[in-house]
Amino acid sequence: MAADRPSPDGPAAADLRGVGDAMAEALRLLPAAPAETAGPHGPARRVRTGPDSAAEDLVKLVLTVVELLRQLIERQALRRVEAGGLSEAQEEELGATLLALHDRMTELCAQHGYSLADLNLDLGPLGPLLPPSG
Repeated sequence: MAADRPSPDGPAAADLRGVGDAMAEALRLLPAAPAETAGPHGPARRVRTGPDSAAEDLVKLVLTVVELLRQLIERQALRRVEAGGLSEAQEEELGATLLALHDRMTELCAQHGYSLADLNLDLGPLGPLLPPSG
């Protein structure tokens, strides 16, 4: 049974390590602050799981959680820039890190046949997991 599972050190793990490293760098540059409430919700999708699609559903769930964290970090970065709490060099470094993280997430989604919009989960009466982009 264990032989059927992919190695935790395989190519997918290396891909996620790169995303994790970029997120850690963004978090290092950006201390946490209280979150603001979200605006109106648009349509979202529910995850449909089954025994035949469990592995792919897990990949989608992991990508969704990473995308949620990426968006939260990005919002916090914008708040800090608008508040003037960062030097120009810090703003440049943070912007480059966030752009690289966005690009990497887009690549990972494409490798698994998703777009960033596909990662939004419908939380029923709570609305979509991810806020509308833009």
